[in-house]
Amino acid sequence: MSFDLAARLAARQADNLYRQRPLLQSPQGPVVQVEGKEYLAFSSNDYLGLANHPQVVEAMQQGAARWGVGGGASHLVIGHSEPHHQLEQALAEFTGRERVLLMSSGYMANLAVITALVGQGDTVLHDRLNHASLLDAGLLSGARFSRYLHNDLDSLKQRFQRAQGHTLLVTDGVFSMDGDLAPLPELAEQAKAHGAWLMVDDAHGFGVLGKNGGGLLEHYGLTASEVPVLVGTLGKSFGTAGAFVAGSEELIETLIQFARPYIYTTSSPPAVACATLASLHLLQTEHWRREHLQQLIQQFRQGAQALGLNLMDSPTPIQPIIIGDSGKAMAISAKLRQLGILVGAIRPPTVPAGSARLRITLTAAHTAEQVQQLLDGLAACQLEACDE
Repeated sequence: MSFDLAARLAARQADNLYRQRPLLQSPQGPVVQVEGKEYLAFSSNDYLGLANHPQVVEAMQQGAARWGVGGGASHLVIGHSEPHHQLEQALAEFTGRERVLLMSSGYMANLAVITALVGQGDTVLHDRLNHASLLDAGLLSGARFSRYLHNDLDSLKQRFQRAQGHTLLVTDGVFSMDGDLAPLPELAEQAKAHGAWLMVDDAHGFGVLGKNGGGLLEHYGLTASEVPVLVGTLGKSFGTAGAFVAGSEELIETLIQFARPYIYTTSSPPAVACATLASLHLLQTEHWRREHLQQLIQQFRQGAQALGLNLMDSPTPIQPIIIGDSGKAMAISAKLRQLGILVGAIRPPTVPAGSARLRITLTAAHTAEQVQQLLDGLAACQLEACDE
């Protein structure tokens, strides 16, 4: 039997689910060049506008001049450079944890943690809307895998009653396609009541939430004892690349000994760690970035509600507009592109069937005038739909 790849691709195109990569020809920013044309972009997770910040760029250039451009080997062989160590210490202080372990990507971090902590005879409980990397890790772990309804505490209670062995409760902090927040205080309470550990992937919360950018745990005032396992990525608010796991001394040592994705992966370039140290400093000291971003979020939500758009309950830079039909979502995205505005259409299987959406992301690098231009473009798309 041969693989009929052409038929699979044709079916995906027919269902308006075909994915294509836009070719970026400029640095990240509110205005980008894609395939030879300039667009006002609302598609990046560079929430604080640090990916092209001069200080971050300079730190990476100096880091490359001092440390070269490659990690050379895994961290356990000879790839753990001084900048990696300095960044781990700085992130441990930032998160209030005993130790931090750097990873090459967020996907890898989630795979590493879950597969190292649970296995056959154990249980991993997942929010139904968790990121694909968390779900894949749960399936690969060999543990009993159960998903509770999104942010539904009663549904979670029912699944706790059927749990066996060591139980790991896993959730996104900010859900990447909806922009809403996990009810961490209640999840922590349930985890404690059932003797389970709570793991939070706060990829989209760090830098954005909390007075000092400490993410969803700072937002709720939760401690390391309430959330023993904390994962964050560096390619979003930090503006660089990679990820980290923060926790106790015993947790980090366990990952170093047993987490296969960490053990068998070449370390990230030391220069990236140098750049991330610079972005961490900006994240902690330039509070105006979070303040400005919150103003833009409020401006967008008020304007979108005035237009009657179907917003989700999101207090974050992720502002989805539910369209429903994948073909219609693609058509609106294409119309916005004709108007010089870049907004992605997110379709199944990334989101549930019938919930295709425009995923709008705001950053601290945007201006109020640019947000108004986006609102004007959305209004123009509405008028065109009425005329059809």
